[in-house]
Amino acid sequence: MRPVAVLRGLVVASVAMFSSMPVHAGPSAAARLLAKGVAYENGEGVERDPLLAASFYCRAVRLGSAEAMYALGWMYANGRGVARDDDMAGTLFARAAKKGHAQARRMLRFTGPGKGRLPSCRGLAAARSAEAGGRILAGLPPMRREVADVVLELAPGYGIDPQLALAFASVESRFDPDATSPRNAVGVMQLMPGTAERFHVDDARDMRQNVAGGLAYLRWLLAYFEGDVRLVAAAYNAGEGAVERYRGVPPYPETRAYVARITAWFRRQTHPYDRRVVDASPMLRRPSEASAR
Repeated sequence: MRPVAVLRGLVVASVAMFSSMPVHAGPSAAARLLAKGVAYENGEGVERDPLLAASFYCRAVRLGSAEAMYALGWMYANGRGVARDDDMAGTLFARAAKKGHAQARRMLRFTGPGKGRLPSCRGLAAARSAEAGGRILAGLPPMRREVADVVLELAPGYGIDPQLALAFASVESRFDPDATSPRNAVGVMQLMPGTAERFHVDDARDMRQNVAGGLAYLRWLLAYFEGDVRLVAAAYNAGEGAVERYRGVPPYPETRAYVARITAWFRRQTHPYDRRVVDASPMLRRPSEASAR
């Protein structure tokens, strides 16, 4: 499987996954997206990621945020995280200025009003996923790339962002279908015998079955921990019981290092999840919900 084919699969699947993420229209949603964009643009509490910042700004723009229009326009005007495009910057500044944004109005002197062309939010999300996916796949031999292609093929069917799926497969086994741990975890997704049985994997050494079982477990964990990527990673490594016992990432050095490796590849703190898969962990219940039971 050629690298370009693997990345093309990542782009297509990531666009579908990213565009399906629920965002309810309204000022509060736009403000949350704007705040995430600011954080990732400047590295405030998260690893700096300008392309991810641009994706969040773009979604806030679609919800009418003048501040996001200015911020994304500034990125295009300066080529920060995206290719410089004065026409697109001008369009964004013009729209923000129409909403009363004074700084955007001043920037129009340098860019002009633009021709009405706006960035594609899906395109930004795809570019960012392809960039991150390319880093994960860099240097893989051809046989391992074939395994990565299976991960990309199966992930969307389980509602898993392909980038997150690649992160787990890489950290668990570096895409080695023959990997076996001292604890008897096997295959690409390092399934323990109990986990394989729990998710109906007949042959954990069969590469496709192993990947499918690991994705099924990830889907379950995402629902159980309501999309919290750090808790999901900790639970995949140490078990959901350990996460609940410590009410967060357990203090085990191995688990903390594991979570850091997953989140280095997948930098979003949350991931969409299907509430129908399983009820959320009791540790996530709000006090009012707990007292009502």
